[in-house]
Amino acid sequence: MSVQAITPAGAPVDAEVRVPGSKSLTNRAMCMAALASGTSTLHNALFSDDTHYFGAALRALGIEVREDADAAIISVDGQGGAIPAQKADLFVGNAGTAARFLTALLALGEGCYTVDGVPRMRERPIDELLAALTAQGARITSDSEPPRMPFTICGAGLAGGHLEISGMRSSQPISALLMVAPLAQTSTTLHITGELVSKPFVGMTTRLMEQFGVNAGGGSSLYIAAGQRYHPVDMVIEPDATNASYFFAAAAVTGGRVTVAGLTRSSLQGDLAFLEVLRQMRCKVRWRGDTVTVQGPAQLAGVDVNLAPISDTAPTLAAIAPFAKAPVTIRGIAHTRLQETDRVTAMATELRRLGVPVEERDDGLRIEPAAPRPATVATYDDHRMAMAFAVTGLRAPGIAIANPGCTAKTFPDYFTRFAQLQG
Repeated sequence: MSVQAITPAGAPVDAEVRVPGSKSLTNRAMCMAALASGTSTLHNALFSDDTHYFGAALRALGIEVREDADAAIISVDGQGGAIPAQKADLFVGNAGTAARFLTALLALGEGCYTVDGVPRMRERPIDELLAALTAQGARITSDSEPPRMPFTICGAGLAGGHLEISGMRSSQPISALLMVAPLAQTSTTLHITGELVSKPFVGMTTRLMEQFGVNAGGGSSLYIAAGQRYHPVDMVIEPDATNASYFFAAAAVTGGRVTVAGLTRSSLQGDLAFLEVLRQMRCKVRWRGDTVTVQGPAQLAGVDVNLAPISDTAPTLAAIAPFAKAPVTIRGIAHTRLQETDRVTAMATELRRLGVPVEERDDGLRIEPAAPRPATVATYDDHRMAMAFAVTGLRAPGIAIANPGCTAKTFPDYFTRFAQLQG
């Protein structure tokens, strides 16, 4: 396994960084483009493992997808909700969005399709989504109970109607059901039970649906009228706000300055709320047009925050927490134990490897200030662990990242761009 050594910053960083397009927006837009009638073109689209699996699956279903990685453009020839292929074996790697979005889309088809992923994806829950599709007429078979990958789904269109689904484990099944609901036979009311984690991602879905010409009501019950149709679009994908968080954190820990272009206050991405966490830690945040700049302080302040709405940024906060003046408490992230790895335990384990005192709780962590010692950080094949703890190495000498290639999931050239922070 390869290892990426991190060179400590000899001075406060001062850089303007270009961040690739959002994974969450790219895969949502590809799904809606496939459901539209006509060709959609996505500019600044992300090219990564997650988007590759989604595009490859659409092609296997007979939906034409053209990719120009050099120009960061993806074009999709939508079929208006039809799936040309009546049979396909689809592999989604460890891409949660691809897995959930494709599964819902397959229920619209008139055929049988098998969906599988890497061993970790076979452990990740998908039973609530499958139950909601079964209630609308899909036939699903799996050797697991509750059903997990691999499974076979035989679609015959969706009935619509009143559906209930929990929001406590993931927002992705909710987004998946929302995106296919306009093509159901009758209008759909989707009632979300329990506390909705990663709530901004559902808002991202409904706002993007509007750009494709489809409306979905808000609140704990979402109403999607049948008979609506997606229209093809020509759109620019925003830079990935979660991936931008690592560069903002670099400014925070070095007392430096980082500017990211292409993001605005009206962004579709909820993870920009991480900037408010940095503000609480005494960073300065300045917006100018479509750029945002973070200026780090001389000393970070401790915080006690609930990151349930923006849980993907929890590793970023954990990675800079040792350098705060007071403890950092992260709450509301119990559901991240079901992601690429058990992130709560993974963060606690690697902080302890660095000699940082940490208390692991059911739904989060309490991290004490400490000077991290030299160590190689294990990443558990989790891109966010690799990218976040690289930031720790800007302040602490002797930090290395194991299996840096796992960042290919959402940010293939992360370490190249990260090195540019120091000129």
